[in-house]
Amino acid sequence: MEFIVQKIGMSRTVTIPSYSVTLLKVLSAKVCKIKDGTALVAYSKGKSFNKSIAGNQKKYNLSKEYNHFATLKINQDIEGDIDTSSLNEGVRLKVTFKTKGRGFSGAMKRWNFQGGPSSHGSRFHRRLGSIGNREWPGRVQPGKKMAGHYGNEKVSVQSDVVSFDKQNNILVLKGSVSGFNGSYGRIIILDRRERK
Repeated sequence: MEFIVQKIGMSRTVTIPSYSVTLLKVLSAKVCKIKDGTALVAYSKGKSFNKSIAGNQKKYNLSKEYNHFATLKINQDIEGDIDTSSLNEGVRLKVTFKTKGRGFSGAMKRWNFQGGPSSHGSRFHRRLGSIGNREWPGRVQPGKKMAGHYGNEKVSVQSDVVSFDKQNNILVLKGSVSGFNGSYGRIIILDRRERK
């Protein structure tokens, strides 16, 4: 069973011992079409609108707020509101988000390189340094750690459900997940054999 979620932020439990938790909002989605265990679902995200969205809204009798579509693995057989009854305390989830995008970053930030002396006169502060060997191989090896695009990558973690507020659709997970507050991601309920 799969759901689309939005990250609210992080907090802590008021228990002994206390541990950090992540708050996620499970988006209310409409199941439009079901085929072989996967479903086309519609959910609300921002104000984007075009003719293809309008066509799908008309086809599946959706209101204007449902302006995004996704394919999810689900267990229900009937179309309509997505069923959240399987999100209970103690369930193990696989949570997938995109990491914070950091743009074009240097080697020190991207790969945690030490860099050179910061004192005056060294002329080698935050640069990469040499990237080759000798006459052999006479080229830069593939996979060499250099400056480049950093972040905005899909990262998945496994986490346990601490609690789920069905009235407000707020899910509390143990530990942290990637992404900035307000970012969108997916959660998948894991079977026992799929767990680490």
